[in-house]
Amino acid sequence: MDVSQAKQEHLLALKVMRLTKPTLFTNLPVTCEDRDLPGDLFGRLMREDSSTIKGAEILMLGEMLTLPQNFGNIFLGETFSSYISVHNDSSQVVKDILVKADLQTSSQRLNLSASNSAVAELQPESCIDDVIHHEVKEIGTHILVCAVSYTSQFGEKLYFRKFFKFQVLKPLDVKTKFYNAETDEVFLEAQIQNITTSPMFMEKVSLEPSMMYNVTELNTVCTAAADGESTFGKMSYLQPMDTRQYLYCLKPKPEYAEKAGVIKGVTVIGKLDIVWKTNLGERGRLQTSQLQRMAPGYGDIRLSLEVIPDTVNLEEPFDIACKITNCSERTMDLLLEMCNTRSVHWCGISGRQLGKLGPGAFLSLPLTLLSSVQGLQSISGLRLTDTFLKRTYEYDDIAQVCVVCPYTNGESEES
Repeated sequence: MDVSQAKQEHLLALKVMRLTKPTLFTNLPVTCEDRDLPGDLFGRLMREDSSTIKGAEILMLGEMLTLPQNFGNIFLGETFSSYISVHNDSSQVVKDILVKADLQTSSQRLNLSASNSAVAELQPESCIDDVIHHEVKEIGTHILVCAVSYTSQFGEKLYFRKFFKFQVLKPLDVKTKFYNAETDEVFLEAQIQNITTSPMFMEKVSLEPSMMYNVTELNTVCTAAADGESTFGKMSYLQPMDTRQYLYCLKPKPEYAEKAGVIKGVTVIGKLDIVWKTNLGERGRLQTSQLQRMAPGYGDIRLSLEVIPDTVNLEEPFDIACKITNCSERTMDLLLEMCNTRSVHWCGISGRQLGKLGPGAFLSLPLTLLSSVQGLQSISGLRLTDTFLKRTYEYDDIAQVCVVCPYTNGESEES
């Protein structure tokens, strides 16, 4: 912290100290394998060290507390607390004392004073104390400006200031990836890395969706012992430079799910809310800005599958249900054609009229087909034609289905 003092001798003395909790003593463990030359020497020395935790000597955190020797690091999202004391070092009574504390950042100046009223008088060897708190929301250089104005017993008005400069660092590195499903679902992967020098306890990592979506967290697993256990285990600690991946699934709300044009243009997904604790419980919180994805390009017509079986029998008809949505801003008159492939054969009449479909409207279309080849087969061969504009849309690799033979264990149909 840089301090600049006025050269004039004043009746009052100003002291500013940062309020922070003590930290756990950190030791650097030195270990080796038993077959190495030192043998158990390093392990015995660590077990005899009074600063280590018994039974966990190889951990860097000790069981002793140390008081901070300097101003320390301040990270974005933490609460900056400071103790301000104005002491009357003179032998005379000082009147009309006003203490003001401002925090200057790169973009704004904030008033942190608890009270803006002046103290009537201050006796010799007396002091005025104040504690200020501020949740840090900007990265970079911050300057705490403390100003004191007062009047001497002779009526002289005096004034001085002190500047305390400190840096606010970034505690986490957050990266996001979006995956668009065949349906209107959106999957968000958030990679969170601890870029500080101390472990973090991740109290909460949640996604606050935008008004058009509902969110489901995919960061828990169901086991026989417990339901909803975290994928990261019971101890949710993030070591320095470690990274975790959090996964979320967003689905459109029912009132928006049927509006293809609305969902197509939605790029704002929501924002992440991250809460953590460090050292002896200091709490930090970060909220990202609104996360945005690239809007999916569906084209004029979107074809998606609503119902499809996972496994079907060889050469036996099975049913699927398709959803056809008009994503354009004009009315279409659709014609459906079904083209057989080497392994997939459509059942029904090809070249039938589906009728007119208005902008943003959709229709559900049940279809029947069969497969003549075993294994994982791709469903292809659908073609839609807009008879108004004579424009054709072909759909290949719509989905995949597993085709199995119903005769197992080497048995034939005759047996």
